Amino acid sequence: MSDQAYQVAALVIYFAAMLGVGTYFLRRNTSLDEYMLGGRRLPTPVAALSAGASDMSGWLLLGLPGAVYAAGLVEAWIAVGLTIGAWLNWKLVAPRLRVYTQVARNSITIPSFLENRLRDRSRVLRIAAGVIILVFFTFYVSSGMVSGGVFFAASFGMQYQHGMLLVAGVTVAYTLFGGFLAASYTDFVQGTMMFLALLAVPLVGVVAVGGPGAAAESIREIDPSRLSWFGAGAGALAVVSALAWGLGYFGQPHIIVRFMALRSSAEATAGRRIGIGWMLLAVTGAVCTALVGLAYIQQTGRTLEDPETVFLVLGQVLFHPLVAGFLLAAVLAAIMSTISSQLIVTSSALVEDLSKVLLGERLSDRRQVLLGRAAVLLVSLAAAAMAWTQNDTVLGLVAFAWAGFGAAFGPTILLSLYWRRLSMAGALTGMVAGAVTVGWWGNTDGGLFDLYEIVPGFLLNTVLAVLVSLATHRDSGDVTAEFDETIRTVGGRGRATAS
Repeated sequence: MSDQAYQVAALVIYFAAMLGVGTYFLRRNTSLDEYMLGGRRLPTPVAALSAGASDMSGWLLLGLPGAVYAAGLVEAWIAVGLTIGAWLNWKLVAPRLRVYTQVARNSITIPSFLENRLRDRSRVLRIAAGVIILVFFTFYVSSGMVSGGVFFAASFGMQYQHGMLLVAGVTVAYTLFGGFLAASYTDFVQGTMMFLALLAVPLVGVVAVGGPGAAAESIREIDPSRLSWFGAGAGALAVVSALAWGLGYFGQPHIIVRFMALRSSAEATAGRRIGIGWMLLAVTGAVCTALVGLAYIQQTGRTLEDPETVFLVLGQVLFHPLVAGFLLAAVLAAIMSTISSQLIVTSSALVEDLSKVLLGERLSDRRQVLLGRAAVLLVSLAAAAMAWTQNDTVLGLVAFAWAGFGAAFGPTILLSLYWRRLSMAGALTGMVAGAVTVGWWGNTDGGLFDLYEIVPGFLLNTVLAVLVSLATHRDSGDVTAEFDETIRTVGGRGRATAS
């Protein structure tokens, strides 16, 4: 049996398992609430690993190792910023969002929560939020498909487009069948696979290159600055930009929707411990993979044309072909877990947040689920069209979409959870300003514009939302009562549970 046959066998097993999960949950989705949020019955470990896996995507095994491989530890500041941001997200957002989304008329999407929280009868806020989700998630899903194409081209010599379509097809299939629960439980499996792979590759790799000392010496022969956190290119602007990735967490719909699906707000503490523990080990493994890869390439005299394939190359040369096949499947797991989560949120934006505004509340549960599945297919086709020609790095595509969500929704979510006086006009003004700033700033180069676009977008959103809210806020007894109920429930460790 050839090496490639072993690897293909491992991938077939993986694909079959993911499709099996999707099929299992097919009959569980009898209403839009089940299809989009799993009936708010997600177990804590599943929520924690699902949030992590849907967050990291192909960036964790392709983008981050590739960036560190190419530039050194200066690129690892991104991982530091993300870890801090993820911890704060679980701490500040998870418990309140879980309670408040249920208190505010059982909102099952971020746009519907903002509309209900702020009593926006015009529906403009909900439409604007839905459109922002559609635009940036199409870029985000496209980045996942690019990762899939790069993966199969690098691992099997397959044509880029064929690999992209294979990954997209399997992911769309199990998401189409099983909805949110299928996406979450496959994320749990995929997160476990990513975790094990990111432990195995650097540990075996460091032994293969002669230990940590020998690895460090080999890297210094290439460029001593690669081992410095403040090496070449590590100016203040670069470090701030890298750390600012952590700001994005507060506004990522595909991550914070896991908080909304927890069985109770009290489970956020356990979720934070599990999720951050997973994340610390995973990002450390990704950084170490890049460094070990540098040492291995230097010692063996090999060449690596694409730095983002360093994990793939190490997996194939250091392990038995069958084990290498499952390591390759871990890369697919990272890619597909994020695509599936994003498709569910994008589908919910189309069905719950846009079609209901245009078509009213006349659709039956069965028709809404069917419309949700059609939305998954539609967004997938649009993203595949964008990804057909690979014209950017995985990290570049992810960075733009991450900034878009972080700047548009991050301040809005935080203010809606912690500030009574946020108004609809303030939220809308800040949200649109954040999204537009990211689009403009991210396409302008030089000088201050080299600062990651999430920073100006996040700041402008916050300032405008506060100023406009101060000018337009009007007291509402219902809004105040819901805000106070949320604070009492969370502060008293109350267990707001799904009915």
